Amino acid sequence: MLSKRDYFFVFFIGLCFGLFLIPVLNNLNLGINLNFYFDVGLVLVLAFLSVLALLISSLIARKIPVFLQVAKFVAVGGFNTLLDGGILNLFMYLTSIAAGWGFIFFKGISFIVANLASYFWNHYWTFEIGEKINVKEFWKFFAVSIVGLIINLAAAFFVVNDISALKGFSPKRWANVGFLFATLASLVWNFIGYKFFVFIPDKENK
Repeated sequence: MLSKRDYFFVFFIGLCFGLFLIPVLNNLNLGINLNFYFDVGLVLVLAFLSVLALLISSLIARKIPVFLQVAKFVAVGGFNTLLDGGILNLFMYLTSIAAGWGFIFFKGISFIVANLASYFWNHYWTFEIGEKINVKEFWKFFAVSIVGLIINLAAAFFVVNDISALKGFSPKRWANVGFLFATLASLVWNFIGYKFFVFIPDKENK
């Protein structure tokens, strides 16, 4: 059921998991000794675990066929979430800006980049909607994503700027709480929009 492309893609996603996670861990300041060897080990371990998870999913899919597509969707969702968070934390690391409109500007950039990646990953790999980009499909995706962006930014702004950080949370750590809350808030909308409005069956999409 799995092709070489599936293994390559999920291995690449695993590598990115590790790379995107490094700036997040750096800003969370969890007391982990981040160094070159830890970073390389983290990237490689997550890459191989991603391949193993896909292999296990393919075995389960022999009994429950839809499970493999769900596994791909989860992998792409995790990739885009960490891409979003990685870019956001990289901006915060470089500028030390973790609140206000500067934070919202960074959040907007990271969200847009992650959603563009989400479109291509879901189009070509998760839902396998054909080889060519459908312009109508892309604009549907864009419309759904704009609403998702508004939900995402509003949720992030509310948590970071209107709710006092919990005791012991640094501004960067609290900003990541805002990022997580914003991701969850927009997740439901994006799933419904992509599933029933964007990535529709080929016979309706042509």
